[in-house]
Amino acid sequence: MPKFSGRFHGRTKEIHNKTAKVGVLLTNLGTPEAPTASALRRYLGEFLSDPRVVEIPRLIWLMILHGIILRVRPKKSAKLYESIWTPSGSPLLVISQQQKDAVAKVLIEKYGDDVRVELAMRYGKPTIDEALDRLQLAGVSKIITLPLYPQYAGPTVGSTFDAVVNKIKSWRWIPSLSFISGYHDNPKYIAALAQSVNKHIAEHGKPDKLVLSFHGMPKYFLEQGDPYYCCCAKTTRLLMEALAFTEDDFVMTFQSRFGKAEWLQPYTDVTLVDLAADNKHVAIISPAFSADCLETLEELVHENRDMFIGAGGETYHYIPALNTDEMHIDAIVDIISAEITH
Repeated sequence: MPKFSGRFHGRTKEIHNKTAKVGVLLTNLGTPEAPTASALRRYLGEFLSDPRVVEIPRLIWLMILHGIILRVRPKKSAKLYESIWTPSGSPLLVISQQQKDAVAKVLIEKYGDDVRVELAMRYGKPTIDEALDRLQLAGVSKIITLPLYPQYAGPTVGSTFDAVVNKIKSWRWIPSLSFISGYHDNPKYIAALAQSVNKHIAEHGKPDKLVLSFHGMPKYFLEQGDPYYCCCAKTTRLLMEALAFTEDDFVMTFQSRFGKAEWLQPYTDVTLVDLAADNKHVAIISPAFSADCLETLEELVHENRDMFIGAGGETYHYIPALNTDEMHIDAIVDIISAEITH
């Protein structure tokens, strides 16, 4: 008998007798396992080693990452994570699990047990490899991957695609694959955002300015063809149309910049300081985040609020991410269902 390389992996022949199923893989960015320096070092090491995230020449960047950043940043980041950590763990992971459970419940009600839903994080746990292993073991004949980033970006959605393909390319039996690269203009997603803003206005009144803060990105990525900025702009336009807001009612900004390079502008923190002179009441929402996380619960809720109030502003409100809002879950299910029946 010839020896085989074992390069490609499959399951036992029992899988041939299983009823064909559709696997749904929901993903998000990820989170450390604990709000500690050691956990942050592992998490940031994986995250910042991704060439989709940092495009500095590889050798130079790895020297900077391991020689400086991973020696300094984990301790600082751990304190920030500790400030938002819950008894159940990381808010992002807890909320993402709740989203997964809600989506699975509706999909099973619609399609029965022929649908299997898994959750994975691009960095940290649960891993994409582990989730795909479970789908393979379940005998799925089709996998639908939905990264929960409404606006496409290479460092988020593109990186998720890399991870999924890198795992599945070693399988002996490749299932049908559907990869959803964004939903920034999905009508139900826009409607869910509009309802969230209108609900806030009904309770707190209309702000002098609504700030739509999207996660930042180096300007270089846009110049090289990444459509993220354009996706954010379209989400903003559609949401403002749904709210019947004028150009004086809102501003689109970008947060969470890192390093010395120029990022997409205007910057959220700088804008809030400037707004404080003539706009005493602002509300801020981040349509790019499907679930609340460090960037919203710490940066937007506390850090940016302090900047606005410190510059003379008076009333500052953060409008939460859509999280497990019923309209949000309905939008996610609708996006997935279109691929199931395709």
